[in-house]
Amino acid sequence: MCNSPNPKLTINNPFHKTPNLFCFHCFPFLNCTIIEAMAGADVEGIPVYKNPNEAIEARVKDLLSRMTLEEKLGQMTQIERRAASPAALRDLGIGSIISVGGSGPFEKALSADWADMVDNFQKLALESRLGIPIIYAIDAVHGNNSVYGATIFPHNVNLGAGRDPNLAWRIGAATALEVRASGIHYTFAPCVAVSRDPRWGRCYESYSEDTEIVRKMTSIVLGLQGEPPEGHPYGYPFIAGRNNVIACAKHFVGDGGTDRGINEGNTISSYEDLERIHMAPYPDCIAQGVCTIMASYSSWNGRKLHADKFLLTDILKDKLGFKGVVISDWEGLDKLSYPHSTNYRTCVSSAVNAGIDMVMVGMSIRYGKFLEDLTFLVESGEVPISRIDDAVERILRVKFTAGLFEHPFADRSLLDTVGCKLHRDLAREAVRKSLVLLKNGKDPNKPFLPLNKNAKKILVAGTHADNLGYQCGGWTATWYGGSGRITIGTTFLDAIKAAVGDQTQVIYEEVPSPDTLAEEDFSFAIVAVGEGPYAEFTGDNSELTIPFNGANIISSVADKIPTLVILVSGRPLVLEPWLLEKMEALVAAWLPGSEGAGVTDVVFGDHEFEGALPVSWFKSVDQLPLKSEENSYDPLFPFGFGLKTRKNM
Repeated sequence: MCNSPNPKLTINNPFHKTPNLFCFHCFPFLNCTIIEAMAGADVEGIPVYKNPNEAIEARVKDLLSRMTLEEKLGQMTQIERRAASPAALRDLGIGSIISVGGSGPFEKALSADWADMVDNFQKLALESRLGIPIIYAIDAVHGNNSVYGATIFPHNVNLGAGRDPNLAWRIGAATALEVRASGIHYTFAPCVAVSRDPRWGRCYESYSEDTEIVRKMTSIVLGLQGEPPEGHPYGYPFIAGRNNVIACAKHFVGDGGTDRGINEGNTISSYEDLERIHMAPYPDCIAQGVCTIMASYSSWNGRKLHADKFLLTDILKDKLGFKGVVISDWEGLDKLSYPHSTNYRTCVSSAVNAGIDMVMVGMSIRYGKFLEDLTFLVESGEVPISRIDDAVERILRVKFTAGLFEHPFADRSLLDTVGCKLHRDLAREAVRKSLVLLKNGKDPNKPFLPLNKNAKKILVAGTHADNLGYQCGGWTATWYGGSGRITIGTTFLDAIKAAVGDQTQVIYEEVPSPDTLAEEDFSFAIVAVGEGPYAEFTGDNSELTIPFNGANIISSVADKIPTLVILVSGRPLVLEPWLLEKMEALVAAWLPGSEGAGVTDVVFGDHEFEGALPVSWFKSVDQLPLKSEENSYDPLFPFGFGLKTRKNM
């Protein structure tokens, strides 16, 4: 049985032994003999693959039988939006398009603009000989974060602090609606990495250092794709309908366990530890019908994952029974050689033979080189045609499961869901549930929080108090994020002004002047500092100090005024004892997204703190990696720590 933490998702692996499993009308995954007999059996001139009443596997077999080698290889190719020419879509039958971070129709394009763009690409694809629709893909990793005006949910580290699988499910469902409203079918989410070192630049994309928490949060797959019916065959993709998106569990496997937290680095471990710590969330995703799984840039004991047949095929496809698509990461094949992009034909051979089904080839005309080399490899026998057919079957299976042949275009009735109040309220709930209270009062008997909404005068300060971009973090508007009003949302300062009483005076200075600090009538100060946005390798950091002179801002304010510090970061940062002693209260807000009012909901006492540390908070970077299971474990704040403001809770 699958060891899913969700009892409803306990599914036999690989299949239930029930009499109705292969019922033609109940399940599309029919007995292979029946499928093969039906392949090519057109009904009233309609090809089997175009008949929505036929079983999915029958449609897959029929379409595959009609495809040329060129068309098959085109389906295995995912290109960037800017390289998507009419010829590529109509003549080569390219299978998928991606918008990398920041690559949209134009700056601050709305969902309707995105839908227009995607539909135009889709029209070209449908003009190809067989009319196979494209899958349009994007990194919607905390909401549809590339689209201006979309709801920006807290990052995964926040959700790990909240530890609420139902909340993750609801966020997945809301994200799916906003993604589909933009015409996009596919998101590269969720990241189910188990982050074991905060020096890693992608640690905020991980829910936790704890495998079991990560496993519980895979419930977001059910929100994104919908919930499979009872008896749905284990390992097969599932999409509930047009309000759902194709999900992608990533990055297989061990990306969060690299030596010294180096992005795309080397995970040094036994297979048993790799399976126990890093692989465990994947069977949960597979049990929930996840459609795609992305290979990791990283290596396992020196072996690049993109070329590791043992892990991608023997384990993921054969042992775990995954029947969906294994997709490469961005230019992942180029990185199989050094210097990158050299010996490209060898890289293509290694990756495809290892089990990569769809290749994210990257920018410019690289896809032409990929198709040329893969054609040569197949015609020379170095890549068996059976491997190509397996890859294309998987891709077509996902396309049919997603209903793209019947509904290839955007559903504009969903546009009203984008950034709607219901979704923003959900994001606000996620913020308040993820806040972790690390300190509350210099004197344990005199708690500082909750704050008084009717205080006479409040100072608000810090680099992150009124910066929506910093609040949202990486993967917002662009790949690495940005600063300022990069989207629509509520900053902490906005939220504070809205929360306090009419008679309360709010003074805001990012870096308070000596004259301001000399004033003696402030009731308290709220100082928000933290990290700037980053993504992937740009976030690798061996020092982990508070940037932007954050410690000095805290110190100067806390020396004069009782201070609540809100730390905005994708991970724990260094908190020197002298600095911690100066502040009255400390809240880890992580990367809360567009709805800053979730913070004021809690610090002013309308809601209790619920968050608990999803990762251990180190005293010094010299301790890293800090592992809670080791006897030498000596953190500043242990994994799972989190205070309450009400003693009876």
